Amino acid sequence: LFPPAVRGSEGLYMVNGPPSFTESVAFQRDSGKNCKAVAFSKDGSLFAWCNGEKVNVVNVTRAELLHSFDLPKTVCLEFSPKNNVLATWQSYATAKDGTAGVPNLQLHDLRTGKCLKSFVQKKMQNWCPCWADDESICARNVNNEVHFFENNNFNTIANKLHLQKVSDFVLSPGAQPTKVAVYVPGSKGAPSFVRLYQYPNFGGPQSALANKSFFKADKVTMLWNKKATAVLVVASTEVDKSGASYYGEQTLHYLAASGESAVVQLPKNGPIYDVAWSPNSVEFCAVYGFMPAKATVFNLKCDPVFDFGTGPRNAAYYSPHGHILVLAGFGNLRGQMEVWDVKNYKLISKPVASDSTYFAWCPDGEHIVTATCAPRLRVSNGYKIWHYTGSVLHAYEVPSDEEMWQVFWQPFLDGVFPERAVRYQAVPSELPRAEPRPAQAYRPPALRNRPVTSSKLHEDEPPQNMKPQPGGSDRPLSKTALKNQRKHEAKKAAKQEAKADAHQGPAQVKTPENALQSTAPAVTTGDPEVDKKIKNLKKKLKAIEQLKEQAAAGKQLEKNQVEKIQKEAALLKELEDLELSV
Repeated sequence: LFPPAVRGSEGLYMVNGPPSFTESVAFQRDSGKNCKAVAFSKDGSLFAWCNGEKVNVVNVTRAELLHSFDLPKTVCLEFSPKNNVLATWQSYATAKDGTAGVPNLQLHDLRTGKCLKSFVQKKMQNWCPCWADDESICARNVNNEVHFFENNNFNTIANKLHLQKVSDFVLSPGAQPTKVAVYVPGSKGAPSFVRLYQYPNFGGPQSALANKSFFKADKVTMLWNKKATAVLVVASTEVDKSGASYYGEQTLHYLAASGESAVVQLPKNGPIYDVAWSPNSVEFCAVYGFMPAKATVFNLKCDPVFDFGTGPRNAAYYSPHGHILVLAGFGNLRGQMEVWDVKNYKLISKPVASDSTYFAWCPDGEHIVTATCAPRLRVSNGYKIWHYTGSVLHAYEVPSDEEMWQVFWQPFLDGVFPERAVRYQAVPSELPRAEPRPAQAYRPPALRNRPVTSSKLHEDEPPQNMKPQPGGSDRPLSKTALKNQRKHEAKKAAKQEAKADAHQGPAQVKTPENALQSTAPAVTTGDPEVDKKIKNLKKKLKAIEQLKEQAAAGKQLEKNQVEKIQKEAALLKELEDLELSV
């Protein structure tokens, strides 16, 4: 079982996972309406929550209360990776007389229940110390320095990383040696930069494993891959000075621990909505560009591997095993999801989870939870548990006078659930399949009794495999490159035609294949007015031929374009009469 925990105005409780979905009796529901903070340990064996009176820690498997701390104002909780320490944070408050407040970040030993250390941590952002996965190192940002502690001894600072104004840092996951990615924002014309170090080698810029500097950055997001070989950096500005985007401007950078760095070239302009590493650590997916957004998988050379085309999406979620990728459009989009088999790049299903504010993969790599939570949305709160093939296995909606604030899976360590073969057939479910009603476009009253014509604002680009095909060394061309190539070919053809015409001489006229291709013979009628009429008629016939080609290619023609085609016979007759009269 892998129960989701649910927190809301109905209290805090756990639900048994598939197939029963009944409320768990192992965890006794806390019915208080003031539960502000909850956390599972990394392996899912421990669970902590603050109910507005105390912080309680239970062993989930044994349903046993381990500790109860008298910290009623706690708003954040976090377990260390090996379950040795519980970190709690309360809002910082100064005394009424203006003197400094009491330390508000506490670190508790979970074996003894004693407080190991208290710190003053004024900001909620990045409040929690960061541990290496084996807990040999713990680090926190203090006054633009990163302080390192070893083996959970918080009374002695073992190391310091001092750079001018370190704004953020991220420790690498996995085994030793631990690496550190640090971000220093630019100032006074100097660029911002991200550097990678290997602990404890912090002796200046020369000791850095890799360095990447950039100018356009008010904040950055740094993402290590699972094997700790590379970092992706999304650099963002608050304002796009060109005025093209309300979301500011973003760029995506790649840094390898080996020292390589690059800017990831994204073929479509616009915001970067999401970036996600594959659990295999050799590929990553980016969702970017003005709507409809593009999604592309890149390799470690930052070359595109597969392009999913365009669509209504702003998020990417790899399954825990990395064999399935979900592209989704949540928030201000309608909740459409595309579930892809990543090994074969085949579409598995296209479910729709309308009004969702949350998405998470179950640790088994088979199930998904989507939820509508307050305060983002205060109506129709609830959650759904899906199988990735598109079947809704369980749905719960809270009563209209209640709210749901959070829902999340119990975590498990990697390797607990084996990877299963990808299924394409929807799994059976007792609940009806969620089929969204097709959205009807608004039609003004004057057009409502007329036939519907397709009027898309933009053509969706289809998915495209970007890997070089065997036997062909050419990489697939981008849309712009294809357009330029066509222009170049058309110019070349026109030049060759002009040369051929020059060789034939002015008196020789090509034999027309049809009426349109008998264009501009060198013979004139002698009457400028008639010549002009013939020239205009040929121009119109050429335009009609182009429209017919577009219609044959499947393009929906406008009403006036259809009317033009209908006049072809009359124009041909008129042209014939004029030429006969010469």
